[in-house]
Amino acid sequence: MSQPSSQFSPPYRLIFDGLNEGSVIPFLGAGASLTWDSETEGENQEHLPSATELANYLAKKVDFPKDETVDLAKVAQYYSLVGGRTPLNRTLHNIFNRNFPLTPLHTFLAGIEKPLLIVTTNYDDLVERAFQKQGRPYDLVIHTSEAEAGDRILWFEHGSNKAIEISPNKLDIDLQAVTVIYKMHGAVDRSDPERDQYVITEDDYVDFLARMTRNRAIPAIFAQSFQSRHFLFLGYSLRDWNLRVVLNRIQDSRRSSDLTSWGIQHKPSLMERKFWQKRGVEVYEIALSEFVQEISAQKGAEA
Repeated sequence: MSQPSSQFSPPYRLIFDGLNEGSVIPFLGAGASLTWDSETEGENQEHLPSATELANYLAKKVDFPKDETVDLAKVAQYYSLVGGRTPLNRTLHNIFNRNFPLTPLHTFLAGIEKPLLIVTTNYDDLVERAFQKQGRPYDLVIHTSEAEAGDRILWFEHGSNKAIEISPNKLDIDLQAVTVIYKMHGAVDRSDPERDQYVITEDDYVDFLARMTRNRAIPAIFAQSFQSRHFLFLGYSLRDWNLRVVLNRIQDSRRSSDLTSWGIQHKPSLMERKFWQKRGVEVYEIALSEFVQEISAQKGAEA
Protein backbone atom coordinates (compact mmCIF):
# COMPACT_ATOMS: atom_id res chain seq x y z
CA MET A 1 0.00 0.00 0.00
CA SER A 2 1.39 3.39 -0.99
CA GLN A 3 1.96 5.98 1.69
CA PRO A 4 0.09 9.30 1.64
CA SER A 5 2.04 12.20 0.18
CA SER A 6 2.14 13.94 3.55
CA GLN A 7 4.72 11.37 4.72
CA PHE A 8 7.14 12.54 2.04
CA SER A 9 8.78 15.86 1.30
CA PRO A 10 7.57 17.77 -1.77
CA PRO A 11 9.77 17.31 -4.88
CA TYR A 12 11.37 20.71 -4.39
CA ARG A 13 13.90 20.39 -7.18
CA LEU A 14 11.30 19.20 -9.68
CA ILE A 15 8.97 22.06 -8.82
CA PHE A 16 11.78 24.62 -8.79
CA ASP A 17 13.03 23.53 -12.21
CA GLY A 18 9.47 23.52 -13.56
CA LEU A 19 8.92 27.10 -12.42
CA ASN A 20 12.18 28.20 -14.03
CA GLU A 21 11.22 26.44 -17.25
CA GLY A 22 7.74 27.99 -17.26
CA SER A 23 6.02 24.58 -17.13
CA VAL A 24 4.40 25.12 -13.70
CA ILE A 25 1.45 27.44 -13.00
CA PRO A 26 1.39 28.79 -9.41
CA PHE A 27 -2.22 28.92 -8.18
CA LEU A 28 -2.48 31.19 -5.13
CA GLY A 29 -5.27 31.00 -2.57
CA ALA A 30 -6.12 33.02 0.53
CA GLY A 31 -3.57 31.13 2.64
CA ALA A 32 -0.79 32.59 0.49
CA SER A 33 -1.27 35.89 2.34
CA LEU A 34 -0.87 36.86 5.99
CA THR A 35 -3.90 37.11 8.28
CA TRP A 36 -5.33 39.76 10.54
CA ASP A 37 -7.33 39.72 13.77
CA SER A 38 -11.07 40.09 13.15
CA GLU A 39 -11.66 41.06 16.80
CA THR A 40 -10.44 44.60 16.03
CA GLU A 41 -11.47 47.08 13.37
CA GLY A 42 -10.99 45.22 10.08
CA GLU A 43 -10.44 48.26 7.89
CA ASN A 44 -7.42 49.33 9.96
CA GLN A 45 -5.50 46.07 9.93
CA GLU A 46 -1.85 45.62 8.95
CA HIS A 47 -2.26 42.13 7.50
CA LEU A 48 -4.62 40.55 5.01
CA PRO A 49 -7.65 38.64 6.30
CA SER A 50 -8.36 35.00 5.75
CA ALA A 51 -11.74 34.12 4.22
CA THR A 52 -13.06 33.27 7.70
CA GLU A 53 -11.81 36.51 9.23
CA LEU A 54 -13.25 38.56 6.39
CA ALA A 55 -16.58 36.76 6.70
CA ASN A 56 -16.69 37.40 10.45
CA TYR A 57 -15.89 41.07 9.97
CA LEU A 58 -18.56 41.59 7.30
CA ALA A 59 -21.07 39.64 9.40
CA LYS A 60 -20.57 42.01 12.32
CA LYS A 61 -21.09 45.07 10.14
CA VAL A 62 -24.54 43.91 8.97
CA ASP A 63 -25.72 41.96 12.03
CA PHE A 64 -25.72 38.71 10.09
CA PRO A 65 -28.32 36.26 11.52
CA LYS A 66 -26.72 34.30 14.35
CA ASP A 67 -28.44 31.05 13.40
CA GLU A 68 -26.81 31.05 9.95
CA THR A 69 -23.41 29.58 9.10
CA VAL A 70 -20.84 32.35 8.65
CA ASP A 71 -19.70 31.53 5.13
CA LEU A 72 -18.02 34.34 3.16
CA ALA A 73 -20.14 34.02 0.01
CA LYS A 74 -23.34 33.83 2.06
CA VAL A 75 -22.37 36.75 4.30
CA ALA A 76 -21.37 38.87 1.29
CA GLN A 77 -24.69 38.01 -0.38
CA TYR A 78 -26.57 39.13 2.74
CA TYR A 79 -24.49 42.32 2.95
CA SER A 80 -25.33 43.12 -0.66
CA LEU A 81 -29.03 42.49 -0.08
CA VAL A 82 -29.45 44.56 3.10
CA GLY A 83 -26.81 47.22 2.48
CA GLY A 84 -26.33 47.36 -1.28
CA ARG A 85 -23.56 46.22 -3.60
CA THR A 86 -21.85 49.60 -3.75
CA PRO A 87 -21.40 49.79 0.05
CA LEU A 88 -20.10 46.19 0.03
CA ASN A 89 -17.53 47.07 -2.62
CA ARG A 90 -16.58 50.22 -0.71
CA THR A 91 -15.98 48.21 2.47
CA LEU A 92 -13.86 45.69 0.57
CA HIS A 93 -11.88 48.48 -1.07
CA ASN A 94 -11.15 50.03 2.34
CA ILE A 95 -9.80 46.69 3.53
CA PHE A 96 -7.60 45.87 0.54
CA ASN A 97 -6.46 49.38 -0.40
CA ARG A 98 -3.15 49.47 1.47
CA ASN A 99 0.44 48.30 1.30
CA PHE A 100 0.23 45.03 3.15
CA PRO A 101 3.66 43.49 3.86
CA LEU A 102 4.99 41.36 1.02
CA THR A 103 5.39 37.68 1.85
CA PRO A 104 8.43 35.49 1.07
CA LEU A 105 6.22 33.57 -1.39
CA HIS A 106 5.42 36.62 -3.51
CA THR A 107 9.04 37.77 -3.37
CA PHE A 108 10.21 34.31 -4.48
CA LEU A 109 7.83 34.22 -7.45
CA ALA A 110 8.85 37.71 -8.54
CA GLY A 111 12.47 36.58 -8.55
CA ILE A 112 11.93 33.85 -11.15
CA GLU A 113 13.33 35.07 -14.45
CA LYS A 114 11.22 32.88 -16.73
CA PRO A 115 7.85 34.45 -17.61
CA LEU A 116 5.17 32.79 -15.52
CA LEU A 117 1.42 32.43 -15.69
CA ILE A 118 0.34 33.12 -12.10
CA VAL A 119 -3.30 32.52 -11.17
CA THR A 120 -4.80 33.83 -7.95
CA THR A 121 -8.29 34.03 -6.48
CA ASN A 122 -7.16 36.75 -4.05
CA TYR A 123 -8.28 40.37 -4.31
CA ASP A 124 -5.07 41.96 -2.98
CA ASP A 125 -2.16 43.31 -5.03
CA LEU A 126 0.72 41.53 -3.28
CA VAL A 127 1.85 39.70 -6.43
CA GLU A 128 1.87 42.89 -8.48
CA ARG A 129 3.75 44.85 -5.84
CA ALA A 130 6.36 42.11 -5.49
CA PHE A 131 7.05 42.30 -9.23
CA GLN A 132 7.11 46.10 -9.13
CA LYS A 133 9.62 46.07 -6.28
CA GLN A 134 12.00 43.91 -8.31
CA GLY A 135 11.45 45.90 -11.49
CA ARG A 136 9.91 42.93 -13.29
CA PRO A 137 7.34 43.52 -16.07
CA TYR A 138 3.97 41.76 -16.02
CA ASP A 139 0.58 41.87 -17.70
CA LEU A 140 -2.45 41.94 -15.41
CA VAL A 141 -5.70 40.21 -16.38
CA ILE A 142 -8.76 40.63 -14.14
CA HIS A 143 -12.09 38.83 -14.22
CA THR A 144 -14.99 41.29 -14.12
CA SER A 145 -17.98 40.96 -11.82
CA GLU A 146 -19.84 44.16 -12.70
CA ALA A 147 -22.93 43.52 -14.83
CA GLU A 148 -22.18 46.37 -17.24
CA ALA A 149 -18.90 44.70 -18.23
CA GLY A 150 -20.75 41.66 -19.52
CA ASP A 151 -18.44 38.73 -20.20
CA ARG A 152 -15.40 40.92 -20.81
CA ILE A 153 -12.20 40.95 -18.79
CA LEU A 154 -9.84 43.80 -17.91
CA TRP A 155 -6.35 43.65 -19.39
CA PHE A 156 -3.52 45.92 -18.25
CA GLU A 157 -0.49 45.57 -20.51
CA HIS A 158 2.86 45.88 -18.75
CA GLY A 159 3.85 49.50 -18.28
CA SER A 160 0.30 50.77 -18.76
CA ASN A 161 -2.31 51.88 -16.23
CA LYS A 162 -5.04 51.87 -18.87
CA ALA A 163 -7.53 49.00 -18.69
CA ILE A 164 -8.51 47.34 -21.95
CA GLU A 165 -11.93 45.68 -21.85
CA ILE A 166 -11.81 42.62 -24.05
CA SER A 167 -13.57 39.31 -24.62
CA PRO A 168 -11.71 36.48 -22.84
CA ASN A 169 -11.36 34.54 -26.06
CA LYS A 170 -9.82 37.50 -27.90
CA LEU A 171 -7.03 38.10 -25.40
CA ASP A 172 -3.69 37.70 -27.18
CA ILE A 173 -0.59 37.70 -24.97
CA ASP A 174 2.76 36.05 -25.69
CA LEU A 175 3.09 33.95 -22.53
CA GLN A 176 6.72 33.27 -23.39
CA ALA A 177 7.60 36.97 -23.36
CA VAL A 178 6.11 38.37 -20.16
CA THR A 179 4.70 37.14 -16.84
CA VAL A 180 0.92 37.26 -16.66
CA ILE A 181 -0.94 37.64 -13.37
CA TYR A 182 -4.51 36.39 -13.75
CA LYS A 183 -6.91 37.54 -11.02
CA MET A 184 -9.57 34.86 -11.45
CA HIS A 185 -11.97 36.28 -8.87
CA GLY A 186 -11.39 39.97 -9.48
CA ALA A 187 -9.18 42.44 -7.64
CA VAL A 188 -8.97 45.73 -5.81
CA ASP A 189 -7.91 48.66 -7.99
CA ARG A 190 -5.83 50.92 -5.78
CA SER A 191 -5.87 53.81 -8.27
CA ASP A 192 -9.56 53.74 -9.19
CA PRO A 193 -12.18 52.22 -6.84
CA GLU A 194 -14.71 52.28 -9.68
CA ARG A 195 -12.69 49.52 -11.36
CA ASP A 196 -12.82 47.20 -8.34
CA GLN A 197 -14.06 43.71 -9.21
CA TYR A 198 -15.03 41.10 -6.61
CA VAL A 199 -16.37 37.60 -7.14
CA ILE A 200 -17.53 37.23 -3.55
CA THR A 201 -21.32 36.85 -3.23
CA GLU A 202 -23.26 33.68 -3.99
CA ASP A 203 -24.67 35.37 -7.09
CA ASP A 204 -21.15 36.28 -8.22
CA TYR A 205 -20.06 32.64 -8.01
CA VAL A 206 -23.14 31.44 -9.87
CA ASP A 207 -22.37 33.95 -12.64
CA PHE A 208 -18.70 32.95 -12.71
CA LEU A 209 -19.53 29.26 -13.03
CA ALA A 210 -22.12 30.00 -15.73
CA ARG A 211 -19.48 31.89 -17.68
CA MET A 212 -17.12 28.94 -17.28
CA THR A 213 -19.79 26.65 -18.72
CA ARG A 214 -20.07 28.96 -21.74
CA ASN A 215 -16.25 29.15 -21.99
CA ARG A 216 -16.51 32.89 -21.34
CA ALA A 217 -14.68 33.10 -18.01
CA ILE A 218 -11.12 31.82 -18.42
CA PRO A 219 -9.32 33.35 -21.44
CA ALA A 220 -8.77 30.73 -24.14
CA ILE A 221 -5.03 31.41 -24.18
CA PHE A 222 -4.86 30.48 -20.49
CA ALA A 223 -7.05 27.41 -20.96
CA GLN A 224 -4.50 26.11 -23.46
CA SER A 225 -1.73 26.43 -20.89
CA PHE A 226 -3.93 24.78 -18.25
CA GLN A 227 -4.04 21.69 -20.45
CA SER A 228 -0.28 21.26 -20.75
CA ARG A 229 1.34 22.60 -17.57
CA HIS A 230 1.61 21.42 -13.99
CA PHE A 231 -0.34 23.25 -11.29
CA LEU A 232 1.17 24.26 -7.96
CA PHE A 233 -1.65 25.01 -5.50
CA LEU A 234 -0.51 27.23 -2.64
CA GLY A 235 -2.63 28.46 0.25
CA TYR A 236 -5.86 26.70 -0.71
CA SER A 237 -8.47 25.10 1.48
CA LEU A 238 -11.03 23.00 -0.35
CA ARG A 239 -13.84 23.39 2.15
CA ASP A 240 -15.66 25.81 -0.16
CA TRP A 241 -17.87 24.15 -2.78
CA ASN A 242 -17.37 26.93 -5.33
CA LEU A 243 -13.61 26.43 -5.41
CA ARG A 244 -14.01 22.68 -5.81
CA VAL A 245 -16.34 23.19 -8.77
CA VAL A 246 -13.89 25.59 -10.43
CA LEU A 247 -10.97 23.20 -9.98
CA ASN A 248 -13.11 20.32 -11.23
CA ARG A 249 -13.80 22.14 -14.48
CA ILE A 250 -10.18 23.16 -14.90
CA GLN A 251 -8.90 19.64 -14.29
CA ASP A 252 -11.58 18.11 -16.55
CA SER A 253 -10.25 20.17 -19.46
CA ARG A 254 -6.75 18.73 -19.21
CA ARG A 255 -5.69 16.57 -22.11
CA SER A 256 -3.22 14.45 -20.17
CA SER A 257 -4.49 12.42 -17.24
CA ASP A 258 -0.95 11.67 -16.04
CA LEU A 259 0.16 15.30 -15.73
CA THR A 260 0.86 15.56 -12.00
CA SER A 261 0.14 18.70 -10.01
CA TRP A 262 1.08 19.53 -6.43
CA GLY A 263 -0.73 21.05 -3.49
CA ILE A 264 0.85 22.47 -0.35
CA GLN A 265 -1.60 22.57 2.54
CA HIS A 266 -1.22 22.66 6.30
CA LYS A 267 -3.34 19.98 8.00
CA PRO A 268 -5.74 19.10 5.15
CA SER A 269 -8.89 17.24 6.18
CA LEU A 270 -9.65 13.72 4.99
CA MET A 271 -12.23 15.12 2.56
CA GLU A 272 -9.70 17.55 1.13
CA ARG A 273 -7.12 14.78 0.71
CA LYS A 274 -9.59 12.65 -1.20
CA PHE A 275 -10.55 15.57 -3.43
CA TRP A 276 -6.93 16.39 -4.26
CA GLN A 277 -6.17 12.74 -5.03
CA LYS A 278 -9.21 12.40 -7.27
CA ARG A 279 -8.11 15.44 -9.26
CA GLY A 280 -4.56 14.14 -9.80
CA VAL A 281 -2.96 16.47 -7.26
CA GLU A 282 -0.28 15.23 -4.87
CA VAL A 283 -0.96 17.06 -1.62
CA TYR A 284 1.84 17.62 0.89
CA GLU A 285 1.05 18.41 4.51
CA ILE A 286 3.50 21.18 5.24
CA ALA A 287 3.31 24.81 6.32
CA LEU A 288 3.52 27.19 3.38
CA SER A 289 6.30 29.16 5.08
CA GLU A 290 8.43 26.02 5.33
CA PHE A 291 7.74 25.11 1.71
CA VAL A 292 8.82 28.58 0.51
CA GLN A 293 11.97 28.44 2.61
CA GLU A 294 12.94 25.04 1.20
CA ILE A 295 12.17 25.82 -2.45
CA SER A 296 13.97 29.16 -2.21
CA ALA A 297 17.06 27.29 -1.03
CA GLN A 298 17.07 25.39 -4.35
CA LYS A 299 18.44 28.46 -6.09
CA GLY A 300 21.64 28.23 -4.06
CA ALA A 301 21.84 24.50 -4.78
CA GLU A 302 21.84 24.96 -8.56
CA ALA A 303 24.63 23.08 -10.22
